[in-house]
Formats: sequence, C-alpha cells, structure tokens
Amino acid sequence: QVQLAESGGGLVQAGGSLRLSCAASGSIKSINVMGWYRQAPGKQRELVAVITSGGRTNYSDAVKGRFTISRDNAKNTVYLQMNGLKPEDTADYYCNADVITMVYRRLEVWGQGTLVTVSS
Repeated sequence: QVQLAESGGGLVQAGGSLRLSCAASGSIKSINVMGWYRQAPGKQRELVAVITSGGRTNYSDAVKGRFTISRDNAKNTVYLQMNGLKPEDTADYYCNADVITMVYRRLEVWGQGTLVTVSS
C-alpha cells in the first residue's frame, strides 16, 4: 500500500558529509511525522531525527548540530543532511513515516534501510 524508498548511503571518511533521501509512495492522503532512525551492529535502533508536516524537528543529542532533517511535503520526501560524520555514526539508517492512507487508515511504515559507513 505504502512504500518508503531510501537512497544516499555509502562510505565516507570522518569529517565528511552525506545526504540521505526517503520518498514515500502509494495510497497516501497525508503524512504527519517523518523521521530517520539508525541501528549500529549489536545495538538497538535509535532515533536520529524527526520532522512534522509543519516543519517541527527533533534531534538526538548525538547528532544535534551536525545533522539537519528536512522534507518536501509535495513530494512526500524527507532528507537527512549529515555533516561532520564520525565513525560512531556508522549504522543502517531507516526512514519512518506516520501515514494516513486514502481510505483513512493510519500506518507506520519503515524503509528497508541504507548503510552509512564512516571510516576513521
């Protein structure tokens, strides 16, 4: 019904930058919150940043000041600009969306994940 397609992961040196994108498609009437989470090997999935349809944002302390989340509501797309990357940012990054479908069903949708690797 609703899919999230992530892109932009890869390998980067410490101090470098990457930009992740996540586009939602399918039977979408509206999307409230969109966000990014990450999961490092052997660790639990954790919040990175979220953004509401109105543009309110929230960041984890670990990324505050280095990462910026934004969205294009017309394109149902959320972005994560990651600057000043550190080796501890290495993880699978997952997109998440709180979706209202065209039949007024509420869904929480996850993307497949995109790997970000930061070398020291």
